[in-house]
Amino acid sequence: MGTTRSIDIEYTGGLAVTAHMQGRAIATDQSVEDGGQGAAPSPFDLFLASLATCAGLYALRFCQSRSLSTEGLGLTVSCTFADKGFHVRAMDFALTLPAGFPDKYRDALVRAVELCTVKKHILDPPAFSVRVAG
Repeated sequence: MGTTRSIDIEYTGGLAVTAHMQGRAIATDQSVEDGGQGAAPSPFDLFLASLATCAGLYALRFCQSRSLSTEGLGLTVSCTFADKGFHVRAMDFALTLPAGFPDKYRDALVRAVELCTVKKHILDPPAFSVRVAG
């Protein structure tokens, strides 16, 4: 079945929740408007940032692997939400290319960004289960 990686959750006060994984702590909180202190990104904000940074990494690695300049390389992700509820209906990934970026690589860069592992997990989601331990 493959390897297993655990994420341990710590409740650190108010609505703050910290994930501990691979020797790192990832803090989250809710916005003040949602009853938190706004001291860290919300879990949903981290989800969106995870998609954006994954795509950004694929763009960066594409350029680096071809010794292309990354100066001026950028990515802006715009999220469109449903009129009701809190559901993302669309995400637009807009790449800004470095000056002098070769035209022959434009389509290949787009295809590379589309390979983002986080996006792939949304398109082919894992099985979820919730249980009481012990």
